[in-house]
Amino acid sequence: MSVAEDVIWDTPPDGPLLARLYRPAARAPLAAVVSVHGGRWCAESRLTNAVIDTALAEAGVLVMAIDFRMPPAHRYPVPVADINRAIRWLKAHADRHGIDPLSVGGIGTSSGGHQLLLNALLPGALAYAGAAPEPGSPGRTSATDASLAFAITCWAVSDPLARYRHALAHGMQLHIDSHHAYWRDEAQMAEGSPQRIVESGAATHLPPLLMIQGSADTVLTPDMAPRFAGAYAAAGARVELKMFDDVGHTFITKEPERPESRAALRELCAFAAAAGRQTAPA
Repeated sequence: MSVAEDVIWDTPPDGPLLARLYRPAARAPLAAVVSVHGGRWCAESRLTNAVIDTALAEAGVLVMAIDFRMPPAHRYPVPVADINRAIRWLKAHADRHGIDPLSVGGIGTSSGGHQLLLNALLPGALAYAGAAPEPGSPGRTSATDASLAFAITCWAVSDPLARYRHALAHGMQLHIDSHHAYWRDEAQMAEGSPQRIVESGAATHLPPLLMIQGSADTVLTPDMAPRFAGAYAAAGARVELKMFDDVGHTFITKEPERPESRAALRELCAFAAAAGRQTAPA
């Protein structure tokens, strides 16, 4: 079982941002995650991934499912910076929630997976953290910065420019409009591409990564997840890509009772719990 409550985690000038905290009901958390929803960068809320977030909490993981600012009022990189602040908020409140700040990871779906990956790869980037990176060894997880102990992505947009061209080629007008709302132009899509960041060697952090992907996902290019997983592994990092046959985009949240959804939930819960045990102090 788990319990949930809403808290205000930040108060920017245009109004407070809420998070829903999901806590294991009968035990101390094994780990914690910031949960970042999708919605083509422009829609949805902290409640979108409730199926995933509840499953994680019932597996012993504390979840901070966040609202963050979105277009049309706020374009890239503002939402990514909001997520960066949320990670730092959870670490700063670790004692209150009974977690080790070094066990904080993240999970993101679709465009939320994209924005989570940017913070996983470049947690101290000026555009995201609002300050110069803290001194220390690259790749280390800090108790005070936005670096993550691990990351989980579900059907993530790991190459925004490739997805934009895919949307253009297939007449996906809603997705095209969302790209235009979030990004300034194609050059910015390339700049904010996790695929490019990993392939170029620009990533400062490469936390252990689990990727969940459906084989029948027509919202992304067919090779998007395998291509990113290959680049991540080639960079010397740990990555697990779990492909599920005959399911599409958002299959866990849209069809949670499917066998594939249940299997995927087991995979991501086990990964998060194991990552938390590995980062726990001896």
